[in-house]
Amino acid sequence: MRMRSGHFVMADEGWPGCAKSLKGVILDMCGVLYDSGEGDGVAIPGSIEAVRRLKESDLQLRFCTNETQATREKFVAKLQRLGFDISASEVFPPAPAAIAVLKDRSLRPHLLVHDGLLPEFDGVDKTNPNCVIIGDAAEYFSYQNLNEAFRVLIGLEKPVLFSLGQGKYYKETDGLKLDVGVYMKALEYACDLKAEVIGKPSPTFFQSVLNDMGLQSHEALMIGDDLLNDVGGAQHCGMKGVQVRTGKYRPSDERHPTVMADGTVDNLAQAVELILNQRRR
Repeated sequence: MRMRSGHFVMADEGWPGCAKSLKGVILDMCGVLYDSGEGDGVAIPGSIEAVRRLKESDLQLRFCTNETQATREKFVAKLQRLGFDISASEVFPPAPAAIAVLKDRSLRPHLLVHDGLLPEFDGVDKTNPNCVIIGDAAEYFSYQNLNEAFRVLIGLEKPVLFSLGQGKYYKETDGLKLDVGVYMKALEYACDLKAEVIGKPSPTFFQSVLNDMGLQSHEALMIGDDLLNDVGGAQHCGMKGVQVRTGKYRPSDERHPTVMADGTVDNLAQAVELILNQRRR
């Protein structure tokens, strides 16, 4: 036992003891499985085997990503080429969730997204747009493209901005890169509005993954490299959140003033080893 907030709690409630009662694991992808970059990127050492071990266990496994530079099918094909045993039905990116919201609310988007993501929106009416969707457009975040999105929003009586994630930055093989959240904040500031985030850390997004597994939040664990959007987002939904020291991890994450991971591990392989060891006891 250990003390927490004046109460005794069983050690099994914490990491890694909580692994004994888990029924499912949710993995972030970029920075946990692989680092993106030229070509298909590079698998993080041990991650291919770690995914295989989870799949051979009695745990359910899903992948939750804010990837918005490619369609789900092309993204999954890239991971498969790197050697991962992953199918499209196991992967939850923001774009399909955004399309469902558009249909539900009869909205027509102006898209500020990467060209690789555009095929996801082929069946969506984009004439006379009454909202803006922003994703990780990378090199397409030009002044002209941002200003066009700004003009659409500022011209609407009730402007609606959807952001596919809200990350500050991510890691590629040649270093850190600005993420969509930076540009989301610019449009929020210019248009005096608050974006609706679709993707991590949105509780609705995490809940859709839990629903697919048929699990309650306390039965699942999230493993990611982003302390705020992966770990903090999962904890806000009632899940445990473990951070890996790969990808965008920074040593200062372990001293963050408001978000504390339930556990911190060197990489996914170590996390999986700890989980499976607990479940063998």
